[in-house]
Amino acid sequence: MFTQIADILENIRVALDGLLANKLRSALTMLGVIIGVGAVIALMSIGEGAQAEITNQISSIGTNLLVVMPTTTGRVGGGGAASGGLTMDDVEALLASSAVPDAALIVPQYSVSGQIIYGDTNFSTSGVGTTPDYLALNNLTLAEGDFISARDIERRAKVTVLGAQVAQDLFGDFNPVGQKIKIANAAGTQKTSLTVIGVLEEKGGSMLSDADNSVYVPISTAQTKLANARNALGKLTVSRIDVMAASESQVDAAYDQIEDILNERHDIGALDDADFSIINQADMLEMATSITDTLTVFLGAVAGISLLVGGIGIMNIMLVSVTERTREIGLRKAVGARRNDILLQFLTEAVMLSLVGGIIGILLGATGATIVSYVLRNEGFRAIITLNAVLLATLFSAAVGLFFGIYPAQRAAALNPIDALRYE
Repeated sequence: MFTQIADILENIRVALDGLLANKLRSALTMLGVIIGVGAVIALMSIGEGAQAEITNQISSIGTNLLVVMPTTTGRVGGGGAASGGLTMDDVEALLASSAVPDAALIVPQYSVSGQIIYGDTNFSTSGVGTTPDYLALNNLTLAEGDFISARDIERRAKVTVLGAQVAQDLFGDFNPVGQKIKIANAAGTQKTSLTVIGVLEEKGGSMLSDADNSVYVPISTAQTKLANARNALGKLTVSRIDVMAASESQVDAAYDQIEDILNERHDIGALDDADFSIINQADMLEMATSITDTLTVFLGAVAGISLLVGGIGIMNIMLVSVTERTREIGLRKAVGARRNDILLQFLTEAVMLSLVGGIIGILLGATGATIVSYVLRNEGFRAIITLNAVLLATLFSAAVGLFFGIYPAQRAAALNPIDALRYE
């Protein structure tokens, strides 16, 4: 056994000596493997970072969140609110005492968009009409002033709370509380003056919302002052209803309770398509993770094609090496080298070419991933280099060297020693 280990170590030494003796040729041969491994490491690291970022965004809101949204696939007609989307009457039904006992918060929203104007400054923004519980549901905190109150909703008050970035863009370091701004509708035909009553702390964007670049108004103001939110039946509609279950274990129960209430109100039977959908945050997290996993594997597979190209380069150079060293092979066989000795020597050289290229590729890929993380540092993105990615790239590069080195090694081992010694 010790003899076999010594033979392997000797073959590795000879292979490394060969690499160093032909530095330029070795570097060019390894280039395909270096690029392939570097691409695998960089892309998989970026994919892992993207998955972590998406997971953090969803988890920051909580996996006990349910989002109820109107759909256009449900049947039209029927009783109740079946043809009118989600309405404030639906919200009141859900908020009714004991209607959804497993819900901690129920928050309706009505979304608007348009130009926000202050002095000579104006830009497009999104507006959210909502209720006081919006703060707690989205883990938002105030930097200045107050948030929307129940009284603001009752009076349809022309007040607004600004996201951190909106406040910065409009007022700079000046405290905006008490100032008046205007919001023009998307068509630019109507401008509504609003008094700023508060500014939110910086939050950062997520998949579902961008608090920093939004403005908030009482939901009644959004429905009647900033837009016409009434449906064909004259009912005030909402864009969505966010429901936070009391705990993760109560999500399914809250889901069923919401579905039962809305099905009854919208007169939706067991065989009918609902005109609303309920999105489970935990399901969204699982789906997002599945998508990013698939994307990461796909990116890694695409990058792996470069490794195959690199492997072909190794096979070509090893075939050239066999031709150049034909007399050497003949001499070694003449002094007692066995077929397996020649086979092992050339396989070792091919694997070492691929492994050294793989190690350089790992360093290159890690550097690339680090650069991406640095460039996107302000966005909170960080590429994650995992041990699995490094091991996969290392093993795959070694396997490439082994696979593409088999044919040249077999060709070298099969040479007749007499013919090899006569070769010119």
